[in-house]
Amino acid sequence: MKVFVDGAEISLKDGSALKDALQASGVSPREETIVGIVKGREEVAEETNSYWLNTTKGKLRIELLDTEIQERWHKAVGQISGLRARWSDGAAVAFGPVSAKIAPTREEHEYDRWEVVFGASGFEADKAQVVFARKRHSAAYGAPAENRGVFANVVSGKDLLGRLEMGDQILDAEPIVEWAALSEKMATKDLSLPLSEGMEIYTGIEVNLIEEAPQGAEFFLAATRDGVFSVDGVSSSYTSSDVLVGERIEFENREPRAEGAVTIRISGRGLGRIFIYKADRTSIPTHSVVGKVSSGMDLVKLAEPGMRLAVKVSPERIMLMGLPLQEAEEIARSRGIGFEVEGYTGDDAVVVEQRPVTTMQILKEGRVRVTTIPADRMVAIELYDDRAPKSLDYFRHVVGLKEKPVGPLPVYFVYENTVLFKPTISATSYKEILPENKPAEVVRAGEIGITNQAAKNAGLVGVKLVDDPKYGPSGEKFLATNIVGRILDLEKLRDVKEEETVYVLEVR
Repeated sequence: MKVFVDGAEISLKDGSALKDALQASGVSPREETIVGIVKGREEVAEETNSYWLNTTKGKLRIELLDTEIQERWHKAVGQISGLRARWSDGAAVAFGPVSAKIAPTREEHEYDRWEVVFGASGFEADKAQVVFARKRHSAAYGAPAENRGVFANVVSGKDLLGRLEMGDQILDAEPIVEWAALSEKMATKDLSLPLSEGMEIYTGIEVNLIEEAPQGAEFFLAATRDGVFSVDGVSSSYTSSDVLVGERIEFENREPRAEGAVTIRISGRGLGRIFIYKADRTSIPTHSVVGKVSSGMDLVKLAEPGMRLAVKVSPERIMLMGLPLQEAEEIARSRGIGFEVEGYTGDDAVVVEQRPVTTMQILKEGRVRVTTIPADRMVAIELYDDRAPKSLDYFRHVVGLKEKPVGPLPVYFVYENTVLFKPTISATSYKEILPENKPAEVVRAGEIGITNQAAKNAGLVGVKLVDDPKYGPSGEKFLATNIVGRILDLEKLRDVKEEETVYVLEVR
């Protein structure tokens, strides 16, 4: 039997399972991501009433009418590819010839704008033409008596219709299968699922980012840095992700939110939410369009909240922060990017900043400058997402770890085996730090604490160098302390000084 994996045809033995198809195609989905399966699209396509007509000037969409002439179209559609414009005037444009087996008449009829008509050149049935009405007019096209020969209406690409002229062609007719018409479709992680003839399998989505939206493109790259698009919301028109919801992003690119468009909400409720559109919508000033899904829209349409989709993004992200200097330089050179270093250049140097920050700007300029420090001044941390999710929303925001792997923590005060940090971003006016994951009996050495809103110094970050049964890492009583994670290499903090900046690397 034959199945399709991400568009590629695969031949399998009868009775094969999903894992066999994936193995044959060389695809290994991540364990947590879904695989989409669609069956019966070809059967539905044979009965569809919607078609894209791809022309030399662009695409027209027509909707067939419920008439007997519709059957003439279905029988003739295989002849549409390569039809040339036979004549063109202000009222209409006609393509042909096509053998449609119509019964032509010599009557003159009145036609409305956007109507599509079967006519007969010289009133000969085997030389039919497809006539597109550009405006309201009367004419004798040799149309059959039923419905004046009108079998469809142009519903999309109407502006294009006025530009078609002699020499233009209809390249092909593509049946449009509405998603709701497909009854056999599903999302699964079950690799033992049996397959049947003609099944389409989708393992991931591909997204092309837009050069005109460098900040938004980087935002999307940050949200999908693990190669996964997390689905948090679904409606009839979009699938959305809240991975970076609440993070501020500037408006860059306004255009219609066509099917497959990737947008970011730049203001209002849901700030920072990422959308992939499943249906065409107009542009609005609160959404910046940053990319386009080039493959895998069926998987997007199958997704439900809580699911994760494998995603491949083009161009690949250039993120050198957190890497050893030598590795960062090798990556830059392999991408054809000029590389400059500012700071420490010893064998243990690590990158903590890059300029430009965004992938699109680096590619545009063809160079990148990095700032480096000794490895003993970059501290690895583990964060407790399952215990303190709300507090970590604040912590990652002020340290910059939501979009980057490395962030700065300026040392504010050092005393009695306690190191206090004051983040460079002040966010307590717009982000809450409610009590969460408070210590019970003792704070362990290396645990990271944040002062919550039960105390006046809310937002202060601290670490204890020794166990403490009385006070939290930020110097507050346990009631005012939220534990958000731990330092993995605590010895690096034992000699830090006030006004020094420590860089933290989140181990994911």
